[in-house]
Amino acid sequence: MNEPILVHRDGPVLVLSNNNPAARNALTPDFYTALPERLAYAQADPEIGAIVLTGIGGTFCAGGDLNRLASRRTMTPPARRRNLEALHDLIRAIQNCSKPVIAAVEGAAAGAGLSIALACDMLVAARDASFSVAYVKVGLTPDGGATAFLSEFVSRQVLTELCLTGERISGERLHSLGAINCLVDTGEACSVAIALATSTANGPQRAMGRIKELCRHASWATLEEQLELEARHMVQSLGDDEAAEGISAFLAKRPTDFSRLRQNGAKTRC
Repeated sequence: MNEPILVHRDGPVLVLSNNNPAARNALTPDFYTALPERLAYAQADPEIGAIVLTGIGGTFCAGGDLNRLASRRTMTPPARRRNLEALHDLIRAIQNCSKPVIAAVEGAAAGAGLSIALACDMLVAARDASFSVAYVKVGLTPDGGATAFLSEFVSRQVLTELCLTGERISGERLHSLGAINCLVDTGEACSVAIALATSTANGPQRAMGRIKELCRHASWATLEEQLELEARHMVQSLGDDEAAEGISAFLAKRPTDFSRLRQNGAKTRC
């Protein structure tokens, strides 16, 4: 049986490739298990600074396997919910990983595939990539956080249009709506995503983890809640050896070397 995810390193970047090309990289139970495990591995390895998530064979992810979804109709509602939580745990794993996770999308990102792409911290996509909230086409409703992620950058009317029609939208349109960081020619999404990941991978890992949390909360937190979270993280960061290195390098007009801190087990002072 094929590995659900192909793994390779590109310097400080871990590249994770959805490996189910015969089914246009539709999601499988093995993938639900494997992706959180690979992210946890990346989280624990100080030599990995960022992760790129992509798909084999020119397709990012066609979403859920409809044959598997059809079989769940005979389950009780609690059993259906338990199965659904595998997807939601995967989304949480992407969001909670302290290191940058960048999606590289070629071909289709449909249904849960769209949710996974939007759950990533940044998104690189080919101009002719297609994105769709396809659930309505088969009488289902969105999951995986699709409505939450889409609502961060489109109006309620556009969100409703995308969900009620299930129509495909191009990478160009999604870029114009503000959801795509880099729009590239066909076949270039992975290489550009790796370059973007590399540009962040050697940064201060603990500070970047705090920044990720701030960015994740910013769209729904009140101003007072966000000020409180910013204050907590700034207090932590000021006591961290990463700040000592960054400030001293700036004042000395020399390049920063955060990798040395990771190798030596840098600390945060309370």
